Parts: sequence; structure tokens; C-alpha cells
Amino acid sequence: MTLDISTRSLGSLILMVSLAIVATAQTQVRIANGTLEGVTEKSGIRSFKGVPFGAPPVGGNRWKPPQPVANWQGVRKADKFGPRCMQRAVFGDMNFRSDGMSEDCLYLNVWTPAKSGREKLPVLVYFYGGGFIAGDGSEPRYDGESMATKGIVAVTLSYRLGVFGFMAHPELTAESPHKASGNYAFHDQLAAVKWVQQNIAAFGGDPRRVTIAGESAGSVSVSAQMATPLAKGMIAGAIGESGSILGALPATPLSDGEQNGVKFGAAIDRKTLAELRAMPAAELLEATAKPGLPRFSPVVDGWFFPKSPAEIYAAGEHSRVPLLAGVNSEESGYFAILGREKPTVENYRAALERLYPGKGGEVFNHYPATNENEVMDAAQALAGDRFISHSTWRWTDVATRTGGRASYYYLYARPRPAMRPEMGNAQAGLAGGVIRNPAASSTPPRPAPRGAVHSAEIEYAMGNLASNTVYAWSDDDYQVSKVMQQYFANFIITGDPNGKGLPTWPQFKTSQKLIIDVQTRAVATAERARYDFLDSLTRR
Repeated sequence: MTLDISTRSLGSLILMVSLAIVATAQTQVRIANGTLEGVTEKSGIRSFKGVPFGAPPVGGNRWKPPQPVANWQGVRKADKFGPRCMQRAVFGDMNFRSDGMSEDCLYLNVWTPAKSGREKLPVLVYFYGGGFIAGDGSEPRYDGESMATKGIVAVTLSYRLGVFGFMAHPELTAESPHKASGNYAFHDQLAAVKWVQQNIAAFGGDPRRVTIAGESAGSVSVSAQMATPLAKGMIAGAIGESGSILGALPATPLSDGEQNGVKFGAAIDRKTLAELRAMPAAELLEATAKPGLPRFSPVVDGWFFPKSPAEIYAAGEHSRVPLLAGVNSEESGYFAILGREKPTVENYRAALERLYPGKGGEVFNHYPATNENEVMDAAQALAGDRFISHSTWRWTDVATRTGGRASYYYLYARPRPAMRPEMGNAQAGLAGGVIRNPAASSTPPRPAPRGAVHSAEIEYAMGNLASNTVYAWSDDDYQVSKVMQQYFANFIITGDPNGKGLPTWPQFKTSQKLIIDVQTRAVATAERARYDFLDSLTRR
């Protein structure tokens, strides 16, 4: 009897060990630098977090393109997000799952539905937003698990921000073999795409089917990666949500960027590159908060951008891939035009004349209004165009005309629902989350939204509404999310967002766009005349 019990116990033990070995094998992946061990989520999706794609950009590597990752021995745990890149809490409403904050931040995350490396699934690489001064790939709204359930290998990443990601300087230019400086954030993103090209097959992804996507600064980044010759042949499609480098966060001449770097160093009494590199990361970050210091932006460096992005697109020298892009119905509010003034026609006309001296009447003709409600609509449209919508249109238009590939344009119009009652007096923040104690915040109160505000679409598009417990999502919200995510998934899989059960989305070249809302529908575009007019103002 004793022998029989022992035999059964031994059999159970062998079974348990065998299952453990199988489970471990399923969550281990061999990539170029070594073996990773991820986790299997409840959905069955395997995730690998905190995977290095560049050497730590510290010390002598500060303000250099990402350097190669050192190989490791044994098994590297990939079960938690890496640190977010250096940033100040400028928005106050971003939610991170990162392992703190560090200058050592070049890590990415992979979610895959594949059970082996033989499946050759399409790949999504997502760049987060945040004005190039904040954000992280660990934010729940960008989580790739939901998209992975659609048969896609999803990747998020971190890239350097602010002074760490964009400072140009004559000494940096001189030491560069390409005689270029700045744009390190773009080089980080490119390094992540290169990592995907080299390693994604091990996760069941197809390196020939990589779509890059992003929102706000992430969308600007997508347009930048499409423009650079350094990414040629590495991307198969692009998705841009609100923004492009053709107007929003534009690239300035290298000489201007270098001058800003010199001014910054002088202002903080660090006049040489050696002194700037010797500063602790936290001290350098804090120095950027001083009033009057220059803001760091992309530059036409002669390498990442051999010439201006506008010239690259106009010449059709960008990566000619299918493009899906669009904007939200309230990218900025009417108060950005009117300030604290009442939305009367008289106040609106006066505001236009202040913004466009001598041309206010012409602007009014393109953004007309006859009563207060129309003033709010017109001023809201102009504010959104000035902020980000015009640049997104320009990108879609020129890429379509010179690229010869299919493109699709949307207007996302679903406003967020009310916040849950337990949120109390919290107010929505520009970055997409909430400011829970607005009285203690430096952000001025915003009027109630009149449409889909900037960044509102992210959770819908990525299928992550449930991860945001701030809002009282309804069945309509989940239906809008289901439709929008399926459009995005179809585009990632086939290069065309259309599919069974969805309203037809015509190509942009047919002068139509898709309004995404509870009643999603295609309509004729009406923006071209006003955008041609805005373009003419910059040429005068």
C-alpha cells in the first residue's frame, strides 16, 4: 500500500515538473543578446517587459545615438517594465508602471499571441505622446495585450526626452562622425525598430510587416521616421494620431539647435560639453525648469534629416508605405482663441485680428460664425488646426500625393463620458488622465469638453478602456472602441482598415474621411480650402 501511494505521488510530481518545464519553455525566448523569460498573462498572451534595445545612454553615451546592448549569460527576467526616461511631472496626470525614472531607460516591451517563432505575425511598434518632454511605454493606455489578442505582436518602448533627447551643440556636432547632433529621441525609436527587425521573429513576428504608430508627439515621431532615409525598408505601414512634424513640434535648422544648446549651457554655467556630460541626470533635468531657457526640438541635422521633412515629403523621398492618420474633434478648445472673453462674434473678430494682424477678416471668412455657438465651433476648429490638426492633414495630403500609396484619414468625434462619482472634483488633463487635486495644480481649469479632446482616442484605439478607471464607460464607448481598434488592427494586418462588419472607409484620395463615433460614417472632407489658406499665410 505504501508503495502504491509513493508511486502516485511520484507520478504527480513528475507531471508537475513537466508542466513547469513546458511553461518555462513557452515564456523563454532566445534573441540576439541572450535568453529572455517573460510571463503568460491570463489572456494567454505572452509578455516580455523591460527588454534593453540600447546600452545605457549615460556618461560618455549621453547625447549619442544608442550604442549596442551587451550580451548576457543565463536567463534575463523580462517580467517588469524598465525605468521611464528622465522627465519632469509637467502634465501631472500621466500614469506609469515603470520601474522608477532613470537616464538608463532604453527598454521596450513585447506582447505576443504566438506560441512559437514560426508564425510570422504582423507587428505594431507604438511611440507614446507627451510633447517630447514626458511619457512612457509603460502607460496602461498603450498596453499591447489587447492588440495582441487581434493576432498582432505589439511593442512599446521608451525614448529620451527634453534636453536628453534633443539637445544639439557645436561640440556634439564636431565629435559626430556624421557632423550631426540632436534628434537622439528619434535615434532611440529607430534603434527599437532595428531591434524589432533583428529579433521579432523569435516572438512570432514578421519583420517585413512592421507598422509604426503613435499619438501626439508619438505621431510626430511616426512622420519623422517615415521621412528619414535611415528607416527605409524597415517599416511597412504607419499610423498617426494627431500630429506631424510638418507643423507640430517642427524640425528647426541645426544651427538654431546648436545655438540653443550653447545658450542653455551658458545659462546654467556649464559652458563645455564635458561639463554638461558630468552633471548628474537629476540636476540636469531640474536645470531645464529654469524660466527663460530654450526648449529643445528636432533639428534638420543633415543625417537623420538630410534636408527639411517638408522637402523630403514634397520630393516623395519618404518611406512610401500605407498611412492611416487623423485628428480629434476638440484638439484644442475655443478658449485658446478667445481667452477669457465671451464667445460673441465681436470678441471673436477682435481675437482673430490680434492673432493675425491685418488678416483677421480673411481668417474669419474661413472660420465664419454668426452666433455664440458658432463662434465656439469656429474658434475650436481654428484652435485645433493651429495646435495639431493642420499639420496632420498636411502630412496625409503630401504623403498621398507624392508617395503613391493608400492613405486613410479620420476625425475622431466620441467625447469621453462623465467621470466616475468617486473621482470627486478631479478635472481632465491635457495628457489624457486626470488631475485629482486641481486646486493644488498649476494647470488652469478647463471648460467642459465640447468634443473628443486631445489624446481621448488612445484607449479606444488600443482596446484599453478597462484600464482607465476614471471614466464611467458605457456600452456605446465599448462599441466605439471595438470598431476603432478593429480598423487599426485590419490596417496593421493588411495595410487597409476595411473589413467585415465595419462601415466602409474610403481612401483619402477620394476626398473623404471617416468620422469615428457611435454612428461611424464616411463623409466628404471640407478642410482643404482652409488649410490651403493657412499655408498661404506662412508663405506671405
